[in-house]
Amino acid sequence: MSHLARTHPRLTFATLVGLAVGVFAPAATVTTKFLLGWNIAVWLYLALTIWLVIRSKACDVKSTAEVEDENASMVLITVCIAAIASLAAVTLELSGSIVTDTDRLIHYGFTGLTVVGSWLMIGVIFSLHYARLFYNNDGPEPALRFPEGLLDPDYWDFLYFSFTLNVAVQTADVSIATREMRKAVLGHSLLGFLFNTAVLGFTINIAAGLF
Repeated sequence: MSHLARTHPRLTFATLVGLAVGVFAPAATVTTKFLLGWNIAVWLYLALTIWLVIRSKACDVKSTAEVEDENASMVLITVCIAAIASLAAVTLELSGSIVTDTDRLIHYGFTGLTVVGSWLMIGVIFSLHYARLFYNNDGPEPALRFPEGLLDPDYWDFLYFSFTLNVAVQTADVSIATREMRKAVLGHSLLGFLFNTAVLGFTINIAAGLF
C-alpha cells in the first residue's frame, strides 16, 4: 500500500476515502454502499487530478509519468474493472429499487452522477496512461504525433486525445505511432463504446421513468 501511495498518491487517497464512506455509510443495500463509495472516490480523484492538470507544465508531466509508470497497467485495469462494475451496480439499483415520487428525482440524479463520473474517470485515467506511454517511450519516434510537431505535450494535450476517443471512439488530428499506444487505444475504444451505449440506455430508462 505504501508503494502504491508513493506512485499514485491521488488515486490511493481517493480510494481510501471512498472505501471509508462505502463501509460506514448507513445505506440499505451493499449495492448502494458500493455506489456511494465509488462516487466519493471518483469525484474526489477527478478534483485532485484537475488541480494537477491546472498547475503542471510539460516538464512536470514527464517527471510524474516516470514515477507513476510503476504498476501502471495494474492500476489501469483495476480502475476499468471498477468502472464497469459501477455500471452493473447502477443497473441493479435501477431494476431493484422502489422509490416514491418525492425521491425519484434524487434517485435518478444519483444514477446520472454515477454514470457521468465513471465516464469521466475512464477519460482521465487513460489520458494519464497516454502521458506515461509517451514520455517513457524509448523508441526513435514519439508514441503520438501531434499536428504541430509538439514534442513536449502537457496534460491538456493528452486529455484532448483521450476525450476525443471517449466521445467519438476515434482519433482526430493526433497520429498513433507505436504498438503499445495502439493497444491502449484499442482497449479505450472498446470501453468508450460500452460506456456510450450505457449512457444512452440509462438516459432512455430515466426518461421513461419520468414521463
